[in-house]
Amino acid sequence: MPITIASWNINSVRLRMPIVKRFAEAARPDVLCLQETKVRDEDFPFSDLRDLGYNHIEISGQKGYHGVAILSRFPLSDVVRGPFCREGHARHIAARVGAGAGVTVHNFYVPAGGDEPDPAINPKFDHKLHFLGRMSDGPKERHLLPERAVVVGDLNIAPLETDVWSHKALLKVVSHTPVEVEAFGRVQAAGGWVDALRERIPPAEKLYTWWSYRSPDWAAADKGRRLDHVWLSPDLRQDLGAVTVFKEARGWDKPSDHVPVMAELRI
Repeated sequence: MPITIASWNINSVRLRMPIVKRFAEAARPDVLCLQETKVRDEDFPFSDLRDLGYNHIEISGQKGYHGVAILSRFPLSDVVRGPFCREGHARHIAARVGAGAGVTVHNFYVPAGGDEPDPAINPKFDHKLHFLGRMSDGPKERHLLPERAVVVGDLNIAPLETDVWSHKALLKVVSHTPVEVEAFGRVQAAGGWVDALRERIPPAEKLYTWWSYRSPDWAAADKGRRLDHVWLSPDLRQDLGAVTVFKEARGWDKPSDHVPVMAELRI
């Protein structure tokens, strides 16, 4: 059966509930993974999301910062929260989706890393590299097994030259520096993860999922980066259908600076 899995850094789920509703009703993803929910578990808007058909919800939140959630039309089981973050932030949640073999969905919010790409002077950047190192170790530690698994989320790295508006201008900007791209590559290689978006959208083509709030006209400037990703374990590669980047969502009322990305699997 086909299943659609979407990922979106929503930048406060309660503040942006109107556009969550708009997206859910328009795209109707079977599974919707949110990052930066920015809400304590006890204040999460369960009823609003169940009204949209997501009767199965697993969350990991904290007040005002971070936070991840998996919303599903199918049952969720085998839930795991957060073995990757040394700071104890709510940056990861995983669950098995569906009955039988199903698929395991890992939802990540990788640390942004601050402004200075030097771990010796920037603790936030050091934290980011440590987090990526734990992701690389995931398969051998059995936290991130590449078997009937999907990794989604705001991974906060734009790895390809075509994933940023200017490779030259951003080489020293956090999210596209060589040290981050190399760490990102090690995570991918450790599990043999398949970049679902680039399976369907050629690597030579510019592709962005994030546009800064600082731009007075984000669409005209189009200075974006691809920070949001969908990866598949190798055994799901042949099951990939369409992928979609919902760029129009950046222009909605009170938008997130990220847009949703979605992949269809035939499982």
